[in-house]
Amino acid sequence: MSRNSPSKTIFNNESSGLFKPRQLGLKELMPALQNKIYFNYGGQGPIPNPALESIFRSWEKIQELGPFTNKVWPYIANEIIETKKDLSKICGVEHSRIALTENVTSGCVYPLWGLPFKKGERILISDCEHPGVVAACKEIALRKELNIDILKVRQLRRGIENSQETEFEVIQALKNSLHKNTKLVVISHVLWNTGQLIPISVISNTLKKHPSKPYLLVDAAQSFGQIPIAQACQNSDIYAFTGHKWACGPEGLGGVVLSDRIILESKPTLIGWRSLQKEVSIYEEGITQFHTDGRRFEVATSCIPLLSGLRCSLKLLNEEDSVSQRLIKIQKLSRYLWDGLNEMKNVKTVLNGAPPCGLVSFHLLNQEADNKLVSDLGKQDIWIRILEDPAWLRACVHVTTNQSEISELIRAIGQIV
Repeated sequence: MSRNSPSKTIFNNESSGLFKPRQLGLKELMPALQNKIYFNYGGQGPIPNPALESIFRSWEKIQELGPFTNKVWPYIANEIIETKKDLSKICGVEHSRIALTENVTSGCVYPLWGLPFKKGERILISDCEHPGVVAACKEIALRKELNIDILKVRQLRRGIENSQETEFEVIQALKNSLHKNTKLVVISHVLWNTGQLIPISVISNTLKKHPSKPYLLVDAAQSFGQIPIAQACQNSDIYAFTGHKWACGPEGLGGVVLSDRIILESKPTLIGWRSLQKEVSIYEEGITQFHTDGRRFEVATSCIPLLSGLRCSLKLLNEEDSVSQRLIKIQKLSRYLWDGLNEMKNVKTVLNGAPPCGLVSFHLLNQEADNKLVSDLGKQDIWIRILEDPAWLRACVHVTTNQSEISELIRAIGQIV
């Protein structure tokens, strides 16, 4: 990476002849947004230049100290604790309840595989989950002889104006799907295919009243960095997120918030030296002592410079506005896109009401044309994606999106269709 990359401040030549500083907006700091119209934040967010520079400086610092010396360990320990402190503010929990992971899937799977399942118990998983989590649940059910039930939420299409009705329908579906021996419920905070926002706290309250007190695992891939999440984190047993989507951080770094009972009851399954209170010999007698906090689900060596990059991206997002104010802007932009798509005869939006956040899913009435549309838009450097199951199209808007870009997307779809 060039060490001459632009920083947060540039200088303008004013008419007075004086150079005065001007703060760059977040969009201007992202190289990926300077030469294309980008709507794939739900897949991967662009990284701002200051975050890239921060990663590079961290690499330099580690090499300067020596990558494996007594001088480097305090620096690495501080990077980890500072990152967890930042994440704890966002998640509204003690940083000891957070484990650093590589991505959402690892955040879900590491504690999931250590849960104390018994033969014949049941997993309830929604019909809108990501394939990585679905595959993990199917495999653990196969190995431990569990049963899988499906929580049907894909049909929920009401949008933001009817959130209370959506909440009621989610809880009714949940109550109708729970069994007396349901041990785990798996659902996303924001459904990655429909864009529906799920009332996690209400689900949690329902599960606490259930005789078997099922664990609640929440996939937060589409919520972290986009919407307020503290309440959901506090009411989930496993709340797994990533930094590389809506938080616009580097890929390869995520985290998971764990409830006290998960830390107490779930045993590490992918084990490394970071899981341990101290390094031990297999020849020592006694039980291996794992950490008694979120670290028991951390494994081994990871990429430390990424921590600095994520903290920088989160700081820049907060400088743009508070998470609540960012969501208001995102909702306005997604409503503008949703309205524009609904004006087209050959386009059908997935939600019947305006989206509650930045995911806007739709499809063409001629479904064979979906792939061609993505390809044709790409030729104009306008980027959306196609989902495989169900076969829908998805465009994501963020605080770095502007209305003119959405207008251009609408114009281009109308022209192609």
